Amino acid sequence: MHIPFDNSYAALPDAFYTKLSPTSVKAPKLLAFNKYLAKVLGIEVDDIAEVSRVFSGNKIPQGAEPLAQLYAGHQFGNFNQQLGDGRAILLGEVIDTKGLRRDVQLKGSGRTPYSRGGDGRAWLGPVLREYVISEAMHALGIPTTRALAAVATGEDILREEGMLPGAVLTRVASSHLRVGTFEVFAHRGQPAELQTLTDYAIARHFPGATGPMDLLRGVCEKQAELVAAWMSVGFIHGVMNTDNCTISGETIDYGPCAFMDDFHMGRAFSSIDRQARYAYGNQPNMLMFNMAQLATALIQLFEDKDAALEEATAIIHAMPEQIEDAWLRRFAAKIGIAKPQVKDAELIQSFLDLMQKDGADFTNTFHALSGGSAQDRFTDRDAYQAWSQQHLARISNEPDPRAIMNSANPAVIPRNHRMEQMIKAAVAGDLAPFERLMTALATPYTPTDMDLAKPPAPSEIVPATFCGT
Repeated sequence: MHIPFDNSYAALPDAFYTKLSPTSVKAPKLLAFNKYLAKVLGIEVDDIAEVSRVFSGNKIPQGAEPLAQLYAGHQFGNFNQQLGDGRAILLGEVIDTKGLRRDVQLKGSGRTPYSRGGDGRAWLGPVLREYVISEAMHALGIPTTRALAAVATGEDILREEGMLPGAVLTRVASSHLRVGTFEVFAHRGQPAELQTLTDYAIARHFPGATGPMDLLRGVCEKQAELVAAWMSVGFIHGVMNTDNCTISGETIDYGPCAFMDDFHMGRAFSSIDRQARYAYGNQPNMLMFNMAQLATALIQLFEDKDAALEEATAIIHAMPEQIEDAWLRRFAAKIGIAKPQVKDAELIQSFLDLMQKDGADFTNTFHALSGGSAQDRFTDRDAYQAWSQQHLARISNEPDPRAIMNSANPAVIPRNHRMEQMIKAAVAGDLAPFERLMTALATPYTPTDMDLAKPPAPSEIVPATFCGT
């Protein structure tokens, strides 16, 4: 097996990480391997058995420089001054066949100096959950980390539910630089390290940026687009802490995330988000909070901090309009409008209000809109018909509104009850539901398995999701 490593983060000063190897496991068994992604990464496989050894952590491939990254983070609004990779090891980086630099990381690969009492392991359920959802997000066209491999460890690990089968996920990302990576050096008063990190982030992700404030502006723009994309498919991240907020603008860390069934702006699923801080409709506000923390860290690089504060404040204050613009573009497409006008936001919001009032299924209602059967999703038919008349008048001059809607409204998403069923089956040794989901979710806009589009029966509803790793 050949992985064309080209490592750059390992060349940074020691303050950024701890170099160590993953902890070996008892009996690695390959559960899933993303052959297409491997090809894009330039990874050559001549022995499939070696895939399980490498991506379980039992064999360090040539050229790897394994390390655990340091970062801090605001978690549910409270600052934790040191977090870091407590169960993950960055094997290294590759330059893929498209010329993009990518991290290759093992998740669930054993204890590190940042484990804070944890065992450094992951159990099978969350590993397969992240595998499925991250690949589904990619198929939906939303920036995300990717899943390269899932390997069972042959070892059980202790969790609240008891002893559970262990597994390791191999995650691929544009990088694992987070807002929290900047926070840790700003909090420690280490301007040299903070400057080095800023220069590295600019070179890697924003080569046209002219300095820290330009970096901030670029990150804000990418994150504004990302949160609008999440909302357009009914996705709720669940833990939008600053250590789960990337500089690259990719979705990362699929812990207690969920896709909504019935629509509600206040919908939250995370079992640890008791105040619904990261509810569906609050995600734009939480994004701005995260970007404000990045701004606060970057201000430390300037001698004239008052001027830097003024510029950073202007960048953060521009975010509501950026998010609204991105949201309008996404949701206008969902109702068949290619080039939205500001007034279209009212039409969209009134449709969402109807959905919330009736508890309509988010995904299925939008998908039915293009097929002309959305009225069947509502109990208040009169209210829907009144809205529909406005909608039809608005899209009457669009060249092909149905095509626009079809490209913006997936038929199949990774529904929570299906994920739970898949995990339960996998624990019992049956990967067929996992493979079925992977096949269906690869083409969410041109579905092949409409049975997976059905919302849960009352007995199947999943009211809360868990980190669980």
